[in-house]
Amino acid sequence: MSTTCFQHARRLPMPAAWPVRSSPAVHRWAIIPAALAPVLLTGGYLVAGALQPASYSPVRTTISVMAGQAGTDRWIMTGGIVLVAACYLVTAAGLTGIRAPARALLVIAGLAGIGIAASPEPATGVTPQHLAWTVLGAVTTTIWPAFAAPRTPPRPRILSAFGSAAVTAVFAALLGWLFIETRDGSVLGLAERLTSSIQTCWPFIIALTLRRTRRPRRGPALGGNGRVKDGATARATARGRSQDW
Repeated sequence: MSTTCFQHARRLPMPAAWPVRSSPAVHRWAIIPAALAPVLLTGGYLVAGALQPASYSPVRTTISVMAGQAGTDRWIMTGGIVLVAACYLVTAAGLTGIRAPARALLVIAGLAGIGIAASPEPATGVTPQHLAWTVLGAVTTTIWPAFAAPRTPPRPRILSAFGSAAVTAVFAALLGWLFIETRDGSVLGLAERLTSSIQTCWPFIIALTLRRTRRPRRGPALGGNGRVKDGATARATARGRSQDW
């Protein structure tokens, strides 16, 4: 009786730990708002620009004018800015694989967008509140790629220290061009549109890159002798011993 029980016990498969999956570097639901942000911004200023009077020049005049108190159908551009800001906030919540400072900066950029929409430009001049929110948003979206390297390997080349520094340098050059154009430049509107459209694409590029590079990792399995084995080795050992008996 005892011998039969012992043999049945020896036939039992080796216990193995369940596969352990690493936490996702980016949630799937964060990719959608990241992709929508540049579409909403570009589509917003194109549609709003088509409704402005003939005196409005998209090459010389900023986006804020269309969302300002003197803009025609200003709700279109205002709504576009708010939606882009909301996309930033949702994307920051879902990009769990990047460093916390980068996520915080993306949140600040989203809040700055809401501040810009909530403090529209007057018919003439500019308010200190609108200027402060605009500067805050421009600076945070320029520097945040420098902090966006993944917390753990693998780190794609585009998100390496060199890649992040290169992107930040490009963003800084675009911001410098935009600042120069504010000093009575002739292509201020073009500089703002080009800079904003390029910068809003970067969260989507990061989300897509992390989604394609991060892979689930299998956890260890424990054999009957307490040694750590991978799942395949544990299953093969269990099958071999079962056949022996």
